[in-house]
Amino acid sequence: MKQIENVLTDKGSKYAVSGGAAQTRADVADFIKQLKRKKKFARATHNTWAVIFADGEQVKNDDGESGAGALILQMLERAELRDHIIVVTRWYGGVHLGGDRFRHVKTCVQAYLDEA
Repeated sequence: MKQIENVLTDKGSKYAVSGGAAQTRADVADFIKQLKRKKKFARATHNTWAVIFADGEQVKNDDGESGAGALILQMLERAELRDHIIVVTRWYGGVHLGGDRFRHVKTCVQAYLDEA
């Protein structure tokens, strides 16, 4: 598992990004379970994720952050990254971010892809 904590902070909300290999839905479940073993991530407001499997199947979970999973899928497609899950974690800071939250998800995924 690769992880970048403290990617950015905005109005009290904090973001991190994690990722790793995932070739099946069971791998995805194991990855999320492993991520949430850290209390910090288990207590996060949102753990939004997406993966595109080698056969082209796309799976995502917004975890309450409506639309964020689709954005991660778009970025995975552009990067032509398969069998790899990316999770963007947000700890809500008490102030609604509106559309900025999508920009922040994109920033997190791009930071991850830049280091991959």
